[in-house]
Amino acid sequence: MPVSAEWIGDDRPLMGTEVSVWLWHDDAETGRAYVDAVFAEAERINQLMSTYIEDSRISLINREAARRPVAAGEELFMLIQRSHDISVLTRGAFDITYDSVGQHYDFRTRQRPDADTVAMEKQRIGYRLIELDEAAETVRYLAAGVRINLGGIAKGYVVERGVDMLKERGVEHAIVTAGGDSRLLGDRRGKPWGIGIRDPREDGEVAISVPLSDEAISTSGDYERYFDEEGVRYHHILAPSTGEPAEGVHSATVIGPDAVMTDALSTSVFVMGVDRGLRLIASLPDYESIVIDAEGEIFYSDGLTPP
Repeated sequence: MPVSAEWIGDDRPLMGTEVSVWLWHDDAETGRAYVDAVFAEAERINQLMSTYIEDSRISLINREAARRPVAAGEELFMLIQRSHDISVLTRGAFDITYDSVGQHYDFRTRQRPDADTVAMEKQRIGYRLIELDEAAETVRYLAAGVRINLGGIAKGYVVERGVDMLKERGVEHAIVTAGGDSRLLGDRRGKPWGIGIRDPREDGEVAISVPLSDEAISTSGDYERYFDEEGVRYHHILAPSTGEPAEGVHSATVIGPDAVMTDALSTSVFVMGVDRGLRLIASLPDYESIVIDAEGEIFYSDGLTPP
């Protein structure tokens, strides 16, 4: 017989960020087992999709796909296919081949590619350089040196999978977070979850708090992985058209029913900028956005009421 219902969870370093799983359950032992199951699933996905793991499937694709079609397997192929579809939707603002340039950044050691490297590698950015065979679930690159990286969509997939697993187990109230991506299951026991969008220039400060239930929310910001050099901020969100860090926006947040989409769309809106980004969101009935531009001004999509 359960002793008392309670919030059960943990925060652990994973996927180059912090992954957090919290749920409400009337049996602590069962709840902890569910939390562990979500973390195990996140690690499994990381082993499949991390370019930092040499024997991951995505690393094999990056090594071999310019020479031959490489089998991705159903799950990874599905996510690459969805990435391709979002590239088409955003006219290339979202593009997993950004890693052709992105691989040359190391934010911990403040390393960035020089202009010649960017100019050379930029030619290898372009979702049209990926050939997908749906029947065989294979990936082929149409040029040498092309690389893909699912950093703009995999964390959304992890939190969406986590919530799906908890739903299957009968959990009704939970939050799964990976970096800037959160997926909410139900509400916070009768109240909405209060999700804070951080102030892009004030550490630890919240710019806006958004009340949400049963939604996904993703934020892409120029404060996640970056370094400043001679007054310029070099960050990890690259504009595929230039191979350089996108300018004009400090953070872009997208809210909607699917964390895979909110993850990819927050990156897209960041790259597209306020006007084009919010026009894109206006064309997607289930999604809303909040953008903080480089001047610190806050913009809301049409379906949101500013506080």
